[in-house]
Amino acid sequence: MPRQVALKILVLGDGGSGKTTLLHRYVNGEFIDTTTMTIGVEFFTKQITIDSTNVSLILWDITGQDRFRHMIARYMKGASGALILYDMTNMDSFVHVGKWMKIVHEFYENLPIILVAAKYDLEEFSAVDDKNAQNAKEKYKMNDFIKISSKTGLNVDLAVEKLVKDSIKAKNLIAK
Repeated sequence: MPRQVALKILVLGDGGSGKTTLLHRYVNGEFIDTTTMTIGVEFFTKQITIDSTNVSLILWDITGQDRFRHMIARYMKGASGALILYDMTNMDSFVHVGKWMKIVHEFYENLPIILVAAKYDLEEFSAVDDKNAQNAKEKYKMNDFIKISSKTGLNVDLAVEKLVKDSIKAKNLIAK
């Protein structure tokens, strides 16, 4: 009988970095370019099977707006992993990855985290090169760095499912 696991995944990053569009693409298979600013948190759920483990995902789209930052602490507890997004066409959103890591480290020491460069379909306008992103991944000891496009769907499933595998492994939920 397959193992059942529930995972809470945090999706963090500046406002406009692509968190909500990533989740719409991953959960509903659609691109929505008219999303509104997330105030507080929005939840997405999805059932998947990874390595013969049935996983109930609860994906927490957490506000990226500075004016709502005081609300974030109440949403952080109980997480199994995190995606930290930045908009690859916006250097400020990349620079702020450090702020997001500081917030995560207030609650967790070894939380599996994947750095996600969003809006890969706009790569010709990229403000952040891969070397800088790889350096950030190493500096903050993140599990991986993946470029995605919610518009085309490129690597969206890969990013989430890689984090799910890393989260399961970190919790020792899969028999070795």
